[in-house]
Amino acid sequence: MNTTPNGSKPGPIITPRGSDSTLAYPGAAHLSSTTLDSTAYTLASDAEKCFPEKTDGTPSSPTSPVEGSFRDEAVPKEEHEGDTLTTYGSNIPTSAFDSHSARPDENTTYPEGGLRAWLVVLGSFCAMLAAFGIMNTIGVFQSHLATHQLSHYSESTIGWLFSLYVFISFAGGLLIGPIFDFHGPRLLIFAGSILLVLSILLLGNCTQYWHFLLDFSVLGGLGTSLLFTPAISSIGHFFLARRGFATGLAAAGGSVGGIFMPLMLQRLLPQIGWAWSSRVLALIILVLTIFANLLIRSRLPPAPGSSVLPDFRIFRDRAFALTTAGVFAMEWGLFVPITYLSSYALSTGAIDVGFSYTLIAILNVGSSLGRWLPGLVADKIGRFNCMFIALFFCMLTTLCFWLPASILPLVSDSSTPSPAIKPLVIVYALLFGFASGSNISLTPVCVGQLCKTEEYGRYYATCYTIVAFGTLTGIPIAGELIKACAGNYWGVVVFTGACYVLALASFAGARGLKAGMGWVKY
Repeated sequence: MNTTPNGSKPGPIITPRGSDSTLAYPGAAHLSSTTLDSTAYTLASDAEKCFPEKTDGTPSSPTSPVEGSFRDEAVPKEEHEGDTLTTYGSNIPTSAFDSHSARPDENTTYPEGGLRAWLVVLGSFCAMLAAFGIMNTIGVFQSHLATHQLSHYSESTIGWLFSLYVFISFAGGLLIGPIFDFHGPRLLIFAGSILLVLSILLLGNCTQYWHFLLDFSVLGGLGTSLLFTPAISSIGHFFLARRGFATGLAAAGGSVGGIFMPLMLQRLLPQIGWAWSSRVLALIILVLTIFANLLIRSRLPPAPGSSVLPDFRIFRDRAFALTTAGVFAMEWGLFVPITYLSSYALSTGAIDVGFSYTLIAILNVGSSLGRWLPGLVADKIGRFNCMFIALFFCMLTTLCFWLPASILPLVSDSSTPSPAIKPLVIVYALLFGFASGSNISLTPVCVGQLCKTEEYGRYYATCYTIVAFGTLTGIPIAGELIKACAGNYWGVVVFTGACYVLALASFAGARGLKAGMGWVKY
C-alpha cells in the first residue's frame, strides 16, 4: 500500500484497464450505478478535505482528473443560499432533510424536455382526453339515464353505476402501477384502448340496469384504469423539475374531453339518438387511443428488486399516509359536483335540459386551465403548497356560491325560481372547475415527491387503491343525502365542503412532516 507524506497532495488515481479493472475494487463489477455514484460522492467529499479553500475564499483547483470529474459530474447540482438547499428545482430547508424527506432522485438525470419527452406528454394528453374525458362526462350520462332508460330507478341507485366505474378506474391501479414499473406502459395502454372503445361502442345497446353495470362500470372502468395510470406515470420518467407543468398539460386532456363531449352529446342525442351518439363517441376514442399507443413510452429501468405485487408497507411513511388521506377526502367530494351539478340545475327549474349539459362543459373549461396552470406555478412555489391553495379555493367556492344557490329555493316564497340561481351556478361551475382541476394534475406530482421515480407507479397506484373507496361511496352518499333532504341539494353541498376541509387538514399535516410549518418551497 502506497503512503503519502504529510503535507503532500495525492497523485492521480489510476484504474487498471481491461479484464483486471476489478482489482481496483473487489466486486466492483457487481455494483449498481447508484452505488458507484454514492461512492464517488463520498470520495469527492474526502478529497475536498485535502484541498481546503484558499484564504481569498476560492477553492483550490483539483490536481487529479478524477477529483475534477467528481466535482463536476458525480455531485448533484446544488445551490446553497443561507439555510436553504436547492436541488433539481427544490428549495427546502436543510433541516427538513432526513432519511425520509431527502430528494429521492439525486442520482438520476432527466431530459426535462426534448422531442421524445414532449411526444410522451402529447400521447398522455390523448390518453387522458379519452379516459378522463368520459369520466368528466358522467354528469351528462347520469342526467340522460335518469330521464330515459333508467327513469324508474332512484338517483342513488343510478349513482352506484358511476361510483363503481370511478372506483374500478382508480382501484385497478393497485396492480397496474407495479406492472408499469416492471414492464413499462405499452401493453397496458393497448389493452386499455381495446376495453374502453369496446365499452363505449356497446353502451348504445344497453337498456337494462345490469347492462350498464357490466358494460360501463366494469368494462369501461378497467379500460380507463389501464389507460390513465401508465399515461400519467410515464411523464415522471422524463421530467423532474418541470414535472408539475408537464403532468398538468397531459391532465388537461381530461378537461378538454369534458368540454367537447357534453356539447357533442347535447347536439347529437336529439338528432341521432343514444345508440349512434355512443358509436360516434367510440370512434373518437379509438382515434385518440391510437395516438396514445404510438407516442407513450417509458425510459427508466425497473427499480432493483421490484415486483408486480402491491406493497402496503409504504404506509409506514406518515407523510405518504397523510397524503393518501388527503387525496381520499378530496376525491370523496370532487366527483359529487361533477355527477350531480347537472341534475341540481334541472331540479331548480331555473335551467333547462340543454343548458344543464352546458354547465358540465363550463366546469371543464375552468378545469382545463386548472390542470396545467397550477402545475406551472407548483414547480416554482412547491407542489404541496400549490395543492393546499387549490383545496382552499375548492372549499371556498363551494360554500360561497353553490351553498347559497342550493338554499335559495328553500327561502323563496314564490313558485318562480330565483333569478340569482342561474348566475350563481354558472360562476360556481367555472371557479370550482378551475380550483378542482389541480386535484387531478397535482396529486401525481405530490405523490412522486415522496418516492423514487422507479417506484412511482407503485406509490401512485397504492394511494389510489385506498382513494378509490372514496370514489365508490361519495356519489351514492350524495344520492342518499338528496333523498334525506326531500329532493333538495343543500346536504350534498355541505358534504362536498366538509370533504375539502378534511383534505386541507391532511395535506397540511403531510407538508408539516416534510418541510415544517413555515413557508418554504415544498
